[in-house]
Amino acid sequence: MKKHLNSKTLGQLFFIAVVTLPVLSGLVYATLYSLGFVGVLNKGFTTENWEAIFFGSPFWTSILFSFYVAVTSIVLSLVFSLSMALSWKKALQKGALSTAMYLPLCFPGTVMAFFMFQLLSKSGFLSRLGFTAGILSELNQFPALINDAYGIGIIITSVVLITPFFVILFSNMYRSENIANYKQLASTFGATKLQLLTKVTLPILLKKSSVTIYLFVIFVMGSYEIPLLLGRQSPQMISVAILQKIQRFNLYDIPKGFAMSILYVLIIISVLLLLYFRNRDFFKTETNA
Repeated sequence: MKKHLNSKTLGQLFFIAVVTLPVLSGLVYATLYSLGFVGVLNKGFTTENWEAIFFGSPFWTSILFSFYVAVTSIVLSLVFSLSMALSWKKALQKGALSTAMYLPLCFPGTVMAFFMFQLLSKSGFLSRLGFTAGILSELNQFPALINDAYGIGIIITSVVLITPFFVILFSNMYRSENIANYKQLASTFGATKLQLLTKVTLPILLKKSSVTIYLFVIFVMGSYEIPLLLGRQSPQMISVAILQKIQRFNLYDIPKGFAMSILYVLIIISVLLLLYFRNRDFFKTETNA
């Protein structure tokens, strides 16, 4: 038993080392670069890059824009997925619909972004269909859904990618949590259909999936391919803003890009720690299960 535990512990330590050491090495390098210790133009210790990020608006604008896109995408995905999961409970258990729901999950973000560009741009399929049908007198009358200031194209693409996952999650959770039995019990006490939805079904599904929802908000905030292809230069989502700072030919922007990446990582780690301590009981229950 002791030998088994030792081998298991060693395996876990090896996994943690393989996963964390490259990330930590990158973070240390980025920190040293942003503080002027390493890099092509380094002149010794300086806080100028951090001051420019802290007191400049581009970084915080990108953070707020990314948060807006992520929250909007997740809220819309939850509305659509809950509606489908609760309306098509039996159809999602077996048959063509249950199989088709997995189809959008097969496509990476880059492929879906290119597809949405061909579909939603002013010269795309929908605008040409509207022009052919006589709804539009010219293609430029089609609303700007791609490379727009409100990130509509990014939001639509994210919703299309995320919604099937939540449909599958809620459909499985509806059965595993025996929500039908709870609804039947509540009905015997005189609960209406609206009360069954708002007091029984939605609270259980949203509570049990709360951690997953929060993590998806962070995931969408940090997405790169979709905002790169469908977004605009201003405002930019945070991942695109950081990569452009680091990869541009202006060498003076590279340490600022590293400072932005470190600050963003610190923000995300703080949010994850907050989520962990707020949902510690949930994590313990899942671990024991």
